[in-house]
Amino acid sequence: MSSISILHRSCLRLGLLPFSPLRARATTLRLPLPLPQPRRHLHLPRRSAMSSAASRLSHIAAATGGGGGAAGESNESPPAASAATQEDDGLSSGDMGYRLPPKEIQDIVDAPPLPVLSFSPNKDKILFLKRRALPPLSDIAKPEEKLAGLRIDGNSNTRSRMSFYTGISIHKLLDDGTLGPEKEVHGYPVGARINFVTWSQDGRHISFSIRVDEEDSKSGKLRVWIADVESGEARPLFKSPEIYLNAIFDSFVWVNDCTLLVCTIPATRGDPPHKPSVPSGPKIQSNESKNVVQARTFQDLLKDEYDAKLFDYYATSQLVLASLDGTVKPIGPPAIYTSVDPSPDDKYIMLSSIHRPYSYIVPCGRFPKKVELWTVDGKFIRELCDLPLAEDIPITMSSVRKGKRSINWRPDKPSMLYWVETQDGGDAKVEVSPRDIVYMENAEPINGEHPEILHKLDLRYAGTSWCDESLALVYESWFKTRKIRTWVLSPDKKDVSPRVLFDRSSEDVYSDPGSPMMRRTVMGTYVIAKIKKEDGNIYVLLNGMGATPEGNIPFLDLFDINTGSKERIWESDREKYYETVVALMSDKTDGELLLDQLKILTSKESKTENTQYYLQTWPEKNQVKITNFPHPYPQLASLYKEMIRYQRKDGVQLTANLYLPPGYDSSKDGPLPCLVWSYPGEFKSKDAAGQVRGSPNEFPGIGATSPLLWLARGFVILSGPTIPIIGEGDEEANDRYVEQLVTSAEAAVEEVVKRGVAHPDKIAVGGHSYGAFMTANLLAHAPHLFCCGIARSGAYNRTLTPFGFQNEDRTLWEATNTYVEMSPFMSANKIKKPILLIHGEQDNNSGTLTMQSDRFFNALKGHGALSRLVILPFESHGYSARESIMHVLWETDRWLQNYCVNGTSKVDSVSEADSKNKTLSASGGSAAREGLNPEELSSLPRSLLW
Repeated sequence: MSSISILHRSCLRLGLLPFSPLRARATTLRLPLPLPQPRRHLHLPRRSAMSSAASRLSHIAAATGGGGGAAGESNESPPAASAATQEDDGLSSGDMGYRLPPKEIQDIVDAPPLPVLSFSPNKDKILFLKRRALPPLSDIAKPEEKLAGLRIDGNSNTRSRMSFYTGISIHKLLDDGTLGPEKEVHGYPVGARINFVTWSQDGRHISFSIRVDEEDSKSGKLRVWIADVESGEARPLFKSPEIYLNAIFDSFVWVNDCTLLVCTIPATRGDPPHKPSVPSGPKIQSNESKNVVQARTFQDLLKDEYDAKLFDYYATSQLVLASLDGTVKPIGPPAIYTSVDPSPDDKYIMLSSIHRPYSYIVPCGRFPKKVELWTVDGKFIRELCDLPLAEDIPITMSSVRKGKRSINWRPDKPSMLYWVETQDGGDAKVEVSPRDIVYMENAEPINGEHPEILHKLDLRYAGTSWCDESLALVYESWFKTRKIRTWVLSPDKKDVSPRVLFDRSSEDVYSDPGSPMMRRTVMGTYVIAKIKKEDGNIYVLLNGMGATPEGNIPFLDLFDINTGSKERIWESDREKYYETVVALMSDKTDGELLLDQLKILTSKESKTENTQYYLQTWPEKNQVKITNFPHPYPQLASLYKEMIRYQRKDGVQLTANLYLPPGYDSSKDGPLPCLVWSYPGEFKSKDAAGQVRGSPNEFPGIGATSPLLWLARGFVILSGPTIPIIGEGDEEANDRYVEQLVTSAEAAVEEVVKRGVAHPDKIAVGGHSYGAFMTANLLAHAPHLFCCGIARSGAYNRTLTPFGFQNEDRTLWEATNTYVEMSPFMSANKIKKPILLIHGEQDNNSGTLTMQSDRFFNALKGHGALSRLVILPFESHGYSARESIMHVLWETDRWLQNYCVNGTSKVDSVSEADSKNKTLSASGGSAAREGLNPEELSSLPRSLLW
C-alpha cells in the first residue's frame, strides 16, 4: 500500500487536504504519516511510551502573591516521591538541578521503545529497526547553526537533533504468514547511529547512513553503507573513507537495483567561513518600492551575509552516482539540492535546488527554486522552471507560490511529468476561474510539443492519485469553505470528459468515502489498485476510517468508479477491537488483482491490548498474527477508558476520552483529582464540530510527556475533550473564541463531576502549544472551573504574531479586537489560579517564541499571580532529552500535588517575609532569548528517520 492511500484517509478524517501521489517509486511509510515519502519500501512505526518530543531545563523563576488560590488551602510540601525537600523545592529563581518524577512515572517513560517495521518491495521480508529510549541532554546540547529556518549540526553536516536507529534485524515473511528467525545486520561499527534506511528496488540490498561519535564527543560525519539482505553483511558503499553524506536536505536514492544517487559533501569544500570580528557595515532591510510583504512569525532566519555564506557552506552538495561495484561518477555541478527524484524508468533525474538571492524574512522553502532534468548518466536535458524569491505569498489560507509547483513524475508512465500552475497569482483573495491548471508533458518533448492540460480547477489543487491511461483522481479544496472535491479523469482519453466523483466538506468525517488503495508497479512506483471479481467487473478499493456517531469503524470497500456502487468486503470489529487496513500485500504483478487472491496487512488493538499486525487473505479471510509486541506499560494494563459524549449549552455535541486509574472503584474511592488536557479546533459548522472522531477501542498510547502518565498517580484524565471554535457562514470563528472556549470547558467539567469521578474543586487543566494558549485563557476567563493550570510552549500575546496564527489569516490591524481579546497576556490581571509555564529555550515553532512565556510570566508576576516559569535549555517546541522530560514531569507532578490534590496556594519553602526580601529573576536568561531572530523550520521535503 502506498502512503497516498493512508495519507488521504487520515487527511480527510482530520479535515485536511489530501497530498499529491508519491513522487517516485515505492512508498516510505511511517504511521501516523506526516508526508508521502518517495521511496520504495514501507515503514510501520510502533506506538510506545516514547514520545516524538523531548525536553531540557535549568532556568526557573517563581512568583507568588495574594489571592492566588482558593480559600482554606494549606501549606503542603511536594510529594515524597520527588527528590525535593521543603528547603530545596526549586521555588526560588535561578538555576537548579534536574529532578526526577515519582518512580511510577519514570518506569513508564523509561520503558524500551518498540521497533519500527519496514517491508521489502516484494513484501516477503521485514526489517525491525531498533531504537533507543530518550536521548541524553548532551546530545541536544551540541552546537548547532540556525540558518534559513533550519537547524544544522555542523559536525555531521545534517539536521541537528536527528533521531536514529541502533540496530537492524531482518525477518522473512513465510508463506503461512509467520515470521522466520531473526537475522542481524552486522559489520558496521559498534554504537553506530543509523539513519535513512531504504530498500533497493529488487529487495536484495538495503542502504543506510552510519554516524559514529568521535572521541571528543563531537558527532562524526555520515557515511553511506550497504547490507546484503540474504547474509546480513554490511559494508561501506564508497571505497574512499573521505566521501561523506550531506543530509541537510535529501540524502540518497536508488536509481536502479545496483546504483544510488548520493548527495555528498564536496571534496574541495574546505573550512567553514570565518565570522568577521568587525562588521563591514550596518544590517539594512529596505522596502522603498512599497511592496506588500506579510509573513508569519518565522524563526531561525538568516541575519546577515555571514549567515548566508554559512548556509551555502553546509547546504551545498555534490551529486555522485555510486554503483555497488565501487564505481563513482559525479553528476552535475555542486549546488544546494533539495530533492533528487528519478523517473519511473530510471532514465532521468529531476533535480530541485535553491539559490541566491536569499531572504532575511522567510525560510529557505521560499528561496529561489530551480528544477532541472538530467539523464541518469549525467547529461543535462533542460530547465523545467526557475522560480523567484517568494517573500510575498499572501497569508490568506489557500494562498500559494506563483509559478510551477508540485512537479512530479506520473507513476504509471516511464518518464512523463505533471505539475500545477496557479491562475490567481497565488492569492486566495483573487476571484478567478480557473484557479489552478494541471499540466502534463514528456520528459523530452518531441517535435515542439507543448504541455498538455490535464484539468482546470476552480478550487486549489490538492493532489492526484494515478492509475493508468483511463483513470486518475484529481483533488481540489478550499480552506475558507472546507470544500473538498474529487474528480475522475481519463488522462489519455480525450473523448471522456472529467466528472465529479465526490463533493463534500472536509470537516464532515461521516461522509468520507475513503481513499483508494495503491499497488506497486514493476517500475517500483505506486498506482491505484484495480480489483477484478469473478464476474469480470473491475473495482477500486476504498480504505476508510469509517467515522460514525459510535466512533470510527474502519472499512474496505469495492467501489465501482462508473456507477458509484460499493460493496463492503472488510470492516473492523465494533465491540472490543479497533482494526485498520495498513497495506495491500498482494501487489507483486501489474494489471488487475484478483479478489480471491487479495492479501492485506491489518492492525488490531483494544483499550487494554497494544497494537499488533496481522495478515488477512481472501477468499477465506484467514487472519495470521505476525507480531507479538509486549505491552509497553503493563502497570496500566487494567486502566479504564471510555469515549464519553455530552453537549455544550448551545447544542453542539462534544466528546472526550475519559480514563480512570487501574483498580478504581467509585463506591470506595469516590471522586478523584482530575486533569483535563486538550487542544481547540476551528470549524465552519456546528454539525461537523459535533461529529465523533476516533474510536472508543483504540489503545491509549502514552508518550513521554503524556497527561495519561498521571493515571499512575491516581488521577482521572479527561483527554482531548473537543473544544470547537465555530464560525458559520461569513462569521470568523475567533470572533467568539473566548465564549466558545469557556462553554466547551464548562460542559466538560460538568460532565465529569456529574459522573461522580472528578472532585469539583480538584480539576486541573493543561495543554501544549495552542493548548497552552487555551489553558491560560481558561484560567483568565473561567476561574470557577479549574484549580490550577499547566501551559507548555504556548503563545500568549497575539500582538506578537500580527500577521496571523493558527488558522487565523486576518492581520492584527484587520481584527484588532479579536487579537486583543484572545490574548491571555491582556488578561493577566484576571488570572488568580496557580499556573505553571514551561517552555523550550530554543523553541523554533512559528509564533511560540520563548519570550512569549517570559513576558507572560512577567505580566503575571506584576499582578501577584501564583505562577512559575520553567525554561528548558537547548529544548525546542517539543522536548526530547531525558533530563528535560523527567524534570517537566517532576514540575508537573509537583504542581498537581500542591495545587490540585492538596489545594495549596502558598509557596512551599519560601515564607512570605522572605519573598519580600528577594529579587526574583524573570527567567534567568530572557534578555538573550528575546534577542533571537524569528525563524521557522523549512517546509521543504525532509525525512529524519528513514
